Amino acid sequence: MKLNEIKLTNPYLALPDECYTRVKPTPLENVFLIHANEDVAELLDIDIEELYSDAFVTFVNGAWQLEGSDPFAMCYAGHQFGHFVPRLGDGRAINIGTIKQWHLQLKGAGQTRYSRSGDGRAVLRSSIREYLMSEAMHGLGIESTRALALIGSEHKVFREEWETGAIVLRVSPSWVRFGTFEYFAHKKRYAELEALTDYAIAESYPHLVEVPDKYLQFFSEVVSRTARLMAEWQAVGFNHGVMNTDNMSIAGLTIDYGPYAFLDDYDSQYICNHTDQGGRYSFGNQPNIGAWNLQALMHALAPMVNSDKMEKALDNYARVYTERYLELMGKKIGLDKLQDSDLELFKQLLGMMQGMSIDYTLFFRTLSRYDGERTALLKLGLYHKPMNEWLDSYDERLKANTSSTKERHSAMLQTNPKFVLKNYMLQEAITAAENGDFNVVDALFEIAKDPYAEHEVDERWAGATPEEFKNQKLSCSS
Repeated sequence: MKLNEIKLTNPYLALPDECYTRVKPTPLENVFLIHANEDVAELLDIDIEELYSDAFVTFVNGAWQLEGSDPFAMCYAGHQFGHFVPRLGDGRAINIGTIKQWHLQLKGAGQTRYSRSGDGRAVLRSSIREYLMSEAMHGLGIESTRALALIGSEHKVFREEWETGAIVLRVSPSWVRFGTFEYFAHKKRYAELEALTDYAIAESYPHLVEVPDKYLQFFSEVVSRTARLMAEWQAVGFNHGVMNTDNMSIAGLTIDYGPYAFLDDYDSQYICNHTDQGGRYSFGNQPNIGAWNLQALMHALAPMVNSDKMEKALDNYARVYTERYLELMGKKIGLDKLQDSDLELFKQLLGMMQGMSIDYTLFFRTLSRYDGERTALLKLGLYHKPMNEWLDSYDERLKANTSSTKERHSAMLQTNPKFVLKNYMLQEAITAAENGDFNVVDALFEIAKDPYAEHEVDERWAGATPEEFKNQKLSCSS
């Protein structure tokens, strides 16, 4: 489909006016295409050649609106680091319409009613990070928003210093957040709250539309999706960094990529956000925060749903999380079927990795080829005794497997990525891009699409993070 053949719809605008504010994008100056995602274009039924046209860049810049577009920013509240803020909203994101149930959004396209003192812009470095990371999470099989395109510009934007502005064209099956419900509950706008809930059910849980107690069932499924998402983050070693309720998707998606990080060395207490002084959003605390955020959502839904019944639904969070996490960890170490004693094996493994400062991703990829010869694994740490003790337990446990060593290796290599986009890799792409070279962005995008492939030309990124780049912390503007 050509761009001029696209007809956008705006289903969110059927909600009460309080849910959004119409706003026009403010284009950047002297823009150019950095990267376009052909896979997402296929999802949207957009012809690939359209992505490389001047018209497409104009479209992403917000200077040309497709037929049916009616741009708006969404209103929501949120608990930020545990403190309730009654009105937030899309401060630098503008929704431009929907194609095939995918909602298109320009991030960095100018001020909205909700920008507060902000300029509504996104800088190049943060835009590169979001563009690449959303694709990386998709490549890992973790539910996420996606991105269709990234454009740069010569437009000056001030953060701690002058930088250049960029826009990411994000796409998602839903942009509704926990904080969207909190906004209307706090204002006691219960008609709008019910309309929003009906909308979210139709959009993300359509099988519940005609179900009795649909609001309770809706909450129950949000609990399950969130629990599974948290387990998937923990298993792959992903630290989101800002798990405020306004950054939590009602559809169970990973959204709003800011000061995130993949683990370098395993550290359950790792904090990737330098503003998180207390470690509220540390890697190891993410499952607890998932439950805390669901409790906030439960309070928002209380005018519509019996709280005691929602409490019982929330009680399932720990069970769903634990089952999914153990399932994933079992796959990561190549077990055919979980046993009750495996929990202790996992605890021993993580304790060993924590004590030895072992690269999380590299360890599991190396273990994916383990056949009894320990040399490659022992090289990952300075002290061999803890590793040998765990491998003794692991060897004994593998005796219960029915699959062959070859079958185990094959399954583990499709479970444990060779590459994750660590912050030092992303910084290399950013530094090059700031000097006009986007080749590293291109290379990391290919890795992100298929992190389980060998990508031998990019072997240098498959090892442990260089010592000088480990455990970096970033700001929310990152």
